[in-house]
Amino acid sequence: MTQSRQSQVSLSDTPYYHCVSRCVRRAYLCGEDKYTEKSFEHRRQWVVERMHYLASLFNIDICAYAIMSNHYHLVLHIDEQHNENLTHEEVCERWCQLYSTPVLVERWQSEQTTSEAENKAALTIINGWRGRLADISWFMRCLNEFIARKANKEDECSGRFWEGRFKSQALLDEDALLTCMAYVDLNPIRAKMATSVETSEYTSAYERLLPCKKAGVAQQQEKPLEYAFTKKLLFGFVGDENEQSTQGIPFSLLDYIELVDWSGRIIREDKRGAISSQRPRLLSTLGLENDVWLSLASSFGKDYHGAVGSLEALAAYAGNTGKRWIASKNELRLH
Repeated sequence: MTQSRQSQVSLSDTPYYHCVSRCVRRAYLCGEDKYTEKSFEHRRQWVVERMHYLASLFNIDICAYAIMSNHYHLVLHIDEQHNENLTHEEVCERWCQLYSTPVLVERWQSEQTTSEAENKAALTIINGWRGRLADISWFMRCLNEFIARKANKEDECSGRFWEGRFKSQALLDEDALLTCMAYVDLNPIRAKMATSVETSEYTSAYERLLPCKKAGVAQQQEKPLEYAFTKKLLFGFVGDENEQSTQGIPFSLLDYIELVDWSGRIIREDKRGAISSQRPRLLSTLGLENDVWLSLASSFGKDYHGAVGSLEALAAYAGNTGKRWIASKNELRLH
């Protein structure tokens, strides 16, 4: 039975969620159609630009992403505290960049309301918007509707572009978060669309590496997009000793990139001869054996559904979302 999105999101258990949207039938999000020989590669930039724009408005951070030929992955972080701290004026400013402003709210903004009832009604609308600014369903809706309309216009057609609702997974602990992020960043490599992390364009790992590239190195990608808005950076790593922020992904960026690169070399069949002999430090930190990690990183999207985490985290999540149990196969057996 299809479950409501509300029953799958429990912020008391985790602010991290893995979302996937897939194109319907033979619709192409990106890539090249071998039948018509038409290229849709430019649509990857549509998705990246739109998701960064929405992240700058919503109180939702992007931890990881990968834009594939007929689907995309996002790992999102909901910043509930920041959402609650927004003023009513800030909520209006953000939401009204996406949708038109009701007359009543316009009157409230210009202090032209004439009664307490009008003020109360306006604030009810605004508080509804506040909830949406921390809602992954609204985030995905604003992303998918925009891409669908633009793609249908380009294809000169109408109708459904996406395959029903997007799929989501609750990532209940740090192990599940790390495994899912690595799985997402490795998607183009596993699909043989790229040969290394540093050449795997339209992934979060590639975007994180861009500022680290030395000046003067030839770039094979197109000219970077000039954003018409203040671009919100990807959700940061706070595992470095010199990191000042207390909110972020609890690992070191360098350790994470090393782990993704190492995993990609081993998972790819044609790279087995180039396996690094040095075990990534992050595996030792997590207490993971090499074969256990590789099994998780290569089968995460196929074997785990709904919510992922330790047995204790799954039990708590089931209780908080009104479920009797969560499939035991969703337990990450890391230790």
